[in-house]
Amino acid sequence: MGLFSFIQEIAMDLGTANTIIISDDKIVVDEPSVVALDRRTDKMIAVGGDAKMMYEKEHPNIRTIRPLHDGVIADFTACEQMMRGLIKMVHSGNRFFSPSLRMVIGVPSGSTEVELRAVRDSAEHADGRDVYLIFEPMAAALGMGLDVEAPEGNMIVDIGGGSTEIAVISLGGIVCNNSLRVAGDDLTADIQEYMSRQHNVKVSERMAERIKLHVGSALTDLGEEAPEDYIVHGPNRITALPMEVPVCYQEIAHCLDKTVAKIENAVLSALENTPPELYADIVKNGIYLSGGGALLRGIDKRLTDKINIPFHIAEDPLHSVAKGAGIALKNVDRFSFLMR
Repeated sequence: MGLFSFIQEIAMDLGTANTIIISDDKIVVDEPSVVALDRRTDKMIAVGGDAKMMYEKEHPNIRTIRPLHDGVIADFTACEQMMRGLIKMVHSGNRFFSPSLRMVIGVPSGSTEVELRAVRDSAEHADGRDVYLIFEPMAAALGMGLDVEAPEGNMIVDIGGGSTEIAVISLGGIVCNNSLRVAGDDLTADIQEYMSRQHNVKVSERMAERIKLHVGSALTDLGEEAPEDYIVHGPNRITALPMEVPVCYQEIAHCLDKTVAKIENAVLSALENTPPELYADIVKNGIYLSGGGALLRGIDKRLTDKINIPFHIAEDPLHSVAKGAGIALKNVDRFSFLMR
């Protein structure tokens, strides 16, 4: 990539919670999907981690936005600004002009034509010249090193921030898929609601996120892997006096139970629609978990016990989709499942 390279190739996992960009086989951007705009001029003030620091702390002249909800673009202008800002981080070298971009972007497998069009338009407005889209479960499978073109069934469960994608892949195509608008954000909302109802303490979305990271669990018995209690600070909902509440992983497991059960049922319903030959392959190979939700303590064991098929967590679940999009980018002509 010299001063005069006219085309730059990037692969992007445009996620509800985080956006990851790969260029030259390296992860060059891994930032929260948040953008901060000036309310009066709509100019971008910050993007990614810097904007996340402002989230829920801004004054009336600044608005911080998460442009994606449930895996799809909710705020078109903000998404475009965010993509531009994150792409700028990639080519911040000594360049006289910004090159045109060849992009592969991961999108939810349950996206409608309108939603796909929105992603493509945003990418084109952010200087994308050739824009290819790849379904996230397919990208996750590639990123995990599975042979997606083999005549063999593999099942991927990608639990992201806004949506859970469940897909059976064989011969380079998605045989059946189930896209569920229930994922990490719903777990965070469950924790917020639970803390308010059970402990009478008001917690912000960011605090609920921290509780999820420290003591989030899908099982009420983690044995030796149990995390220590987490101390939550916040105002009492009624008196507004400061409170300090220790939270243990068992109570969080109880409060997340309903949402995790929805993911279980979606996996079962996808298995119901799987042709028997592919079903036999899945029982033999196991089911692969990727996305940030795969890091929830005990989720693989809970799903394995419920469904009687072994669940394997990807080596690097957070980056599987981005890595897969990077592999697809290098083989654009070979992979027929890329959408232009």
